[in-house]
Amino acid sequence: MPTRPGTSMSFSVTQTVPGPGSARVRPAMAPARAFDFLYDPVHTLSSERDHAKAAGRARLGYAQLRNVPIFKTMFSSLIHYPGYNPRFKGKDPMPPFIDRRWRGRAQQRLEALQQLTVFQPSLQIPQIVYEDPEVTGRNRYKYFERPYIPFSQSFPLNVIYAMAKTDPYVHSSSISARQQYPISRTVGTQTDYRDGEAQTDPYSPEYIVPQGSIPELLTLATLTWGRGLPAGLAEVEMIERAREKRIWESTLPPLNDASQVVKRRKMMDDMERKEWAFREQEIEKLQELRLEILKKLLKQREEKQNEVDVSRLDAHWFNRQKAKEERVKRIRHEHVKAIRRLVARGKNVEGKLERQDVIKDYSDFASQPYGPLSRIGYFPDNHSERFVVKSYFLNTYEGLLELEASLPDSTTQLQTKVPQPKVMTTKDGFIKRSARLEMELSQVHQVLLAKKNKIQEPKKPLRFLQKVPKPVPRPPTPMLETPSTREEEIEMAVIFLQKLIRGRAIQNMMFEGKEKRLELIRELRTTHALQEDRQLLKKAEKQVTLALQRQRDLHEHKLSQIENHLAWIEGRALVNMFDFLSKELVRLQEERRIHAFTMLGERQRRIREAEESGRRQVEERRRREEDEIFKQVVKVHQSTVDSYLEDIILNSMENTAEEQAREEIQKVAVEINDIAYEMESRRTYLQSEEIVAELVYSFLIPEVEKISVKEKVRQSQRKHINAAHQIIHGGTDMVVAQSSSTLPEQALHKGVLEGKRQEANRVKMSPS
Repeated sequence: MPTRPGTSMSFSVTQTVPGPGSARVRPAMAPARAFDFLYDPVHTLSSERDHAKAAGRARLGYAQLRNVPIFKTMFSSLIHYPGYNPRFKGKDPMPPFIDRRWRGRAQQRLEALQQLTVFQPSLQIPQIVYEDPEVTGRNRYKYFERPYIPFSQSFPLNVIYAMAKTDPYVHSSSISARQQYPISRTVGTQTDYRDGEAQTDPYSPEYIVPQGSIPELLTLATLTWGRGLPAGLAEVEMIERAREKRIWESTLPPLNDASQVVKRRKMMDDMERKEWAFREQEIEKLQELRLEILKKLLKQREEKQNEVDVSRLDAHWFNRQKAKEERVKRIRHEHVKAIRRLVARGKNVEGKLERQDVIKDYSDFASQPYGPLSRIGYFPDNHSERFVVKSYFLNTYEGLLELEASLPDSTTQLQTKVPQPKVMTTKDGFIKRSARLEMELSQVHQVLLAKKNKIQEPKKPLRFLQKVPKPVPRPPTPMLETPSTREEEIEMAVIFLQKLIRGRAIQNMMFEGKEKRLELIRELRTTHALQEDRQLLKKAEKQVTLALQRQRDLHEHKLSQIENHLAWIEGRALVNMFDFLSKELVRLQEERRIHAFTMLGERQRRIREAEESGRRQVEERRRREEDEIFKQVVKVHQSTVDSYLEDIILNSMENTAEEQAREEIQKVAVEINDIAYEMESRRTYLQSEEIVAELVYSFLIPEVEKISVKEKVRQSQRKHINAAHQIIHGGTDMVVAQSSSTLPEQALHKGVLEGKRQEANRVKMSPS
């Protein structure tokens, strides 16, 4: 059913979940979105203030509250020295191109222009062009919702729900925490359009097979949707095999021909052999498929096992790392304790006992009285919930109203009095002692404040004399003594003498080494002379080898010329022979290729002839099927006309019979009424009383007895129910007693009324 556009985009219908004691179901409205005041074109705000409030609520709803630490009191756990401040994280979920301004400005300008046009008709108001809502287009879904179908649930009269007991001094949140029911739940979605995925099996119409014909399509009746349909490659192969088998069966010789029995048996044996071969191929395919599936399963099992092993290794590594971190943490903790102990010992090396300085402790805000350490045994955060004030008068609106009503009027209605000046003098005109002391104290206070707030004046500079600062004296320059020329000559001579002595010592060392290794030097000189003779011999051998190499090269050149001439003669003969052979080979290949082309052409001609004959047979079979379909359609139309005429005849016969029966019944009813009126006029008072007494005795009294018996059974059961109610509820005994006392009277009254009504109906329907 159509609705106003701009409402919630969801199609779900929500309804409240009934709690105990409730019997009504109401539709729940979906909550508004945070940024509807910017996106929804129908969302209207009354003023710019409301726009700012909505923007603030949306920003607070999407902002994240984070704790920003304070550097000075970062590790504090005291209330008056917090370790962090809560701040909102400035993250704006809206894109920057969205207009954040209030949309009511344009409407205000338009209203102002409309007011001005009353006094100045020359002004022209711009025409408002509304966008096409596209109700029948892409926005069609916005104008539909699920219809709300109300229903009511009836309860019997003897059902009474127990009232829940509430403590007036307990906060209402504690009561609602025990019974938490969801506010709304989604029931479903209704639409006029069918989903295509909801279709299960395709529709298969009924069919009639004429006698004497077996359509080929009926051979596929065993195939259903999901089991062979839609047909795949395997189904097509099965159909082709069935066709081939039917063709083969048509070619079998008849059984009544004794001369063709051997041929028939041979053909059946060949077909059986082919079927066994095909079955073996299918079995091999199935085995291969099973092997592939088994390989995949084994691979998957290995992968899963590897994943399990990796997860176990990761878990083991994680546990090891966790144990390592715990050990490191314990070692660091022990290290900190040891360092703290050493620092404490270093503060008191001599081991003297010092008294506690209370003034020093309270003057230092980092001392134990302000921030006690948890290792001493004080935990400031323990049992912090006992300091939270939980009061019904402060946490609920009703409690605040009661608290406000209990306060006196003086707290809510303030009364101010005019201050009166103090009397500073006595009756005789003298100043009082207290006034004199107050004046002296005020004077002393003013003097002290003046001295405290007195600012020291800076020293004035001298007007004529100025002190000139003396420069800092420079340090003395170091001086070197200049040596004499004689000392320099003596030093140079000593250096030259040292050089001569060192050179002579090196010459003596070289001479001594030469004398020691004189024999080795002579031996080297003799070996050098022998090497010169050998070099001359080698030169002579080299010349001889070169002469031999030249002779060998000449001989090889003559042999190569002879071989080249012979190879030329042989090559010419081979070339002629190979040329003849290659030409014969090409001729044979061309001849065979032409023969293959002729065979392919013949085969293509036969295939086309077979296809043409098949198409001709298919067309003839289709023509016969269409003729049969036309006959069946004509037959159906004829049967439809016959059934329609039969229905018309039967309806007319029923209508005439019904009219005749009504006329006869009316006649009989008139006669019966006349007889009843005559009997009514002849009946006496005693006969009427006997009829009434008989009705009361036969219907009313048994009904009342039945109701009383039911009430007794209900009363006997009510005892146990009352006992259970007393144990469970304890406060509903009087209500149950009142309901149980009023129920028999209502039942008896109801039974009497029903008996009178049935008696009146019997009197009206009785013919006498």
